[in-house]
Amino acid sequence: MKGFVLVSGFTAAVVCGTCACPRPVAAQGWLPTTWFSSAGNDAQAMYPLAEKDGPWLVLATTFRGEGAREDARLLVQELRTAHHLEAYTHEKAFDYTGEQRGVGLNPDGTPKRMRYANSAHVIEVAVLVGDFASFEDPRGQKVLQKVKSLRPKALAGSGANRLESEFLQANRDHVRAGGDAKPPMHAAIMIPNPLLPEDYFSRQRVDEFVLEMNADVTHSLLDCPGRYTVRVATFTGAGTFDTAGASETPPATGGVDMGRFIEMLKGNGWQDPMVRGVDQESRLVEAADKAHRLTDALRRQGWQAWEFHDRDESIVCVGSLDQLTVPGPDGRGVPHPEIARIVAGLGPDRAALARGQVVPRAFGGILLDVQPRPIDVPQPPAGRR
Repeated sequence: MKGFVLVSGFTAAVVCGTCACPRPVAAQGWLPTTWFSSAGNDAQAMYPLAEKDGPWLVLATTFRGEGAREDARLLVQELRTAHHLEAYTHEKAFDYTGEQRGVGLNPDGTPKRMRYANSAHVIEVAVLVGDFASFEDPRGQKVLQKVKSLRPKALAGSGANRLESEFLQANRDHVRAGGDAKPPMHAAIMIPNPLLPEDYFSRQRVDEFVLEMNADVTHSLLDCPGRYTVRVATFTGAGTFDTAGASETPPATGGVDMGRFIEMLKGNGWQDPMVRGVDQESRLVEAADKAHRLTDALRRQGWQAWEFHDRDESIVCVGSLDQLTVPGPDGRGVPHPEIARIVAGLGPDRAALARGQVVPRAFGGILLDVQPRPIDVPQPPAGRR
């Protein structure tokens, strides 16, 4: 269909939302817990899309207007049962009845007001297939090509894909002959999950080098299952404290292979005086060692502690949360109780605060940060845990 592009309101909303601010090509770190569902299929279910699905999906097609929900349900059922694909529906309402600001001004200087030619409340129901870790996920690209080639029975007949049928009818004089031979979902595309929070794709992502730095860590923050955690200690070399002295040695088992860690740093240019001085390198190794020992000390005290090593610092975090706030008695959001518990237990000593003194807490002879704070859990590269 040269010169014409089939774009539904749903597709436009997703594409505009994606292009409004630059997003990375891949959403790294999301690995689905299941792929092909082994549970029985509910013949009447719509399988509505959820935030946990994705984060990338194939937008197979979109239905509009009267019968859109039923058309979408039939297609989802067929994709799930006949083609063993994890298909979902996502409904979106569009209001074309109100006035819109026009271009320019009226003779009296007031803004021009316009209305849509066909004023109506429109329901669009998208059918999506997932779940994929990133745009480049090989499984996603394979399924995308499969979806493009399918000819589902649910889309047989002129009334099945109402949105595309309406478009073809309106532009019948411009559509080249043979267009009907194309599979009905040939225009399928990959899109991000429209239900994900806006900041999902801006979360910290680690590269292969940082992933290797954390490869031998027993309680790595990269293994934290939650969306958020609370950072309780930060070590950058300079400014780290060890009240027990330097004679304390790391645990014999389950620890970081410090020899391998040092050699890896050296193998990546960390002794280059233009990049990292020898003194700074040794401080970074010391920071990693302290983060590991603090994590072990917190774990022995019953805290769900995690450690994470980056190019410039090592941190220790506690907790695993999927949200930062919960509804309060008045319906407004209040800090998650687990965050309050962590801050109360690992923040500055409260008795000292009452006397006007800020005294950080210490575990295993290592001081914590003065102000614990929630952070995003960093994501490993796509397809990696």
